[in-house]
Amino acid sequence: MTISRIVALAVLGLLAIFIAVAVVTGLGSSEEAVSTGSASQPETADVGDAGDSDSSDSSESADEELPDGSAVVDQEVASEAPPVLRPRPGLTGIDGWLQSPYESLDDLDGQVYIVEFWTFGCFNCRNVKPHLRALYDTYQADGLEIIGVHSPEFDFEKDVNSIQEAAIEQRVNWPIALDTEKTSFRAWQEDRRFWPRTYVIDQNGDIRYDHIGEGGYDDLEATVKHLLENGA
Repeated sequence: MTISRIVALAVLGLLAIFIAVAVVTGLGSSEEAVSTGSASQPETADVGDAGDSDSSDSSESADEELPDGSAVVDQEVASEAPPVLRPRPGLTGIDGWLQSPYESLDDLDGQVYIVEFWTFGCFNCRNVKPHLRALYDTYQADGLEIIGVHSPEFDFEKDVNSIQEAAIEQRVNWPIALDTEKTSFRAWQEDRRFWPRTYVIDQNGDIRYDHIGEGGYDDLEATVKHLLENGA
C-alpha cells in the first residue's frame, strides 16, 4: 500500500470520527420507541446515539435520540395567545409524590403549571433544569407551578432514594410525581415518547405548549407569561 493511500485512509477515518462526535454532541432528547404490541412494554435498552429513528417494528423498546431543540408541537408565541392544543390527560399509575402538597393534577385546577416528563439519568433532562428553575424563581409568586413527572428509563432510576438525591443535586425544588412504570409517560405520549418533554397547562386544563428535548425556552416563558397575565 502506497504512502498516499495510507494518508488518504487516515484522513477519511478522522473525518468519520469528527462527524460522529458532532452528531453525538448535538443531540437533545431521548426517545422510547413504540412497540407494535400492547401498551405495556419492556424497559428501554440503550442503543447509543442512533439518530432520529422509530424502531416501531421491534418488540423491545429502545433509547433513540433526536437533534437538540426538536419539537412535535412548538408554536410561535409572541403577542398572540398560544393555541389550545388539547385537554391535558390526568396522571395515572402514580405511585407516590416527593416534596409535594398535591395528590393529583386536579389539585391545580385554575392554575398555570408546567408538566415535565424526565428521568434523572437523562443528560438532556439535566440541561433543561436550569431554565425551568429560572422560570419557577421568576413566576412562582404569580401562581406558576411545575410538576416533574419522573418516568425512569432504566431500572436503577426507579430507586426513590436515588431520585431524591438527584433532585437535590440537580436543584429540582418543585413537586415530583413518581411514574415508576411509565403509565402516565405513555398515556401523555401515545405515539412517540421522549425524555424530556415539557407541557404548559392553562387555567382550564388545556395544553398550550408542547416541546420535546432542549431549547424552546423563549416560547416556553412567553406562554407562561401570557397565561399568567391574560388567563386562558
